[in-house]
Amino acid sequence: MSDFTVKQAWEEVGGLSKPSKMPSYGYSLSAYECNVGSKLRLVENSPCSTCYALKGRYVFPNVQGALDRRMDKLLHNPKWVDAMVFLVLNYCTKSGVFRWHDSGDIQSLDHLEKIATIAIRTPNVKHWLPTQEGALVKQYKKKHGSFPPNLIVRLSASMVNGVPPKHHEHSSTVATSKDLAIGYMCPSSTHGNKCADCRACRDFGVANITYLKH
Repeated sequence: MSDFTVKQAWEEVGGLSKPSKMPSYGYSLSAYECNVGSKLRLVENSPCSTCYALKGRYVFPNVQGALDRRMDKLLHNPKWVDAMVFLVLNYCTKSGVFRWHDSGDIQSLDHLEKIATIAIRTPNVKHWLPTQEGALVKQYKKKHGSFPPNLIVRLSASMVNGVPPKHHEHSSTVATSKDLAIGYMCPSSTHGNKCADCRACRDFGVANITYLKH
């Protein structure tokens, strides 16, 4: 890792994202490349049917170009894991948090294993991974038993106002009103659509988090 400069590591992975809502950096891919999400996008009343990452600034050609470059680096660059570890340590050690996929999702079991490896090698950073890829989560747990203690994987409900997935201990749901919340209600709507000092998404003691539908 010490062989990288920040510029070199950035180029090896195609860069990080900086979601305005988040207290730190993240990593994103094109939402057009989601596996389960691409199917749910065609289903009325699924969260993916109104995906925020398929509109606004995300659809600008320069943004999609950057997301496509990240996908290429993920799939084909053998230095990807080392460069990601370098960047997470460089950018996120102070904040202590990192978010995976503010746009896009896990592509394969290999991808998920790489994320887990990065978490293991950055033990002082809490990683949050929301995903619709329940089958890949099952495969990982069958093969490895559990995720690293600083990586919380939250399975997302497939329908708005739906129930949390049952085969994983941490999840998230989307509701059209606060009275339909299940478990912890995300407070960002009272914080100017920002996390502020809330870290519930990364809290293993919070089984389910409900987000208010945009």
